[in-house]
Amino acid sequence: MKEETLTKDAIASRHPRSPSALLALLHDLQTANAGNCLTPDDLALAASHVGLPLSAVRDAATFYSMFSLRPRGRHIVRLCESPNCHLAGAWSALAELRRVLGVDIGETTPDGLFTLELTSCLGACGVAPVMMVDDEVVGNLTPARVRETLARYRGER
Repeated sequence: MKEETLTKDAIASRHPRSPSALLALLHDLQTANAGNCLTPDDLALAASHVGLPLSAVRDAATFYSMFSLRPRGRHIVRLCESPNCHLAGAWSALAELRRVLGVDIGETTPDGLFTLELTSCLGACGVAPVMMVDDEVVGNLTPARVRETLARYRGER
């Protein structure tokens, strides 16, 4: 859920002034942005709020795949590229994702609805191949399951 009604300072005030709050604060700041990304002002606010150098905050924001410094779509589609998912057919799911979305890895659909990304592991090897759309894990991927899942998210507009 977007938190556009809250100011960035109000979002920060909900978090402790401690380095241990950094990831949760970055997540909330990113969620509040229409571009589903962190801005330079967000990084500076987070650094000031938790008492870390800006460089450390930027390092965290660029290390974790859940964060982005570039605008992304409303929904983030992450396909697992672990060996298990690869052997179970992730590349056919990727081909279908590319075809249906009309974008390549790291790109956002022209309507701004989806961004396609790869991730190293989603921890759901028992239902490989797996993708995650936002916070929902979708396993046992087939081209049909990819199409059904994306259609459901398109219908949420």
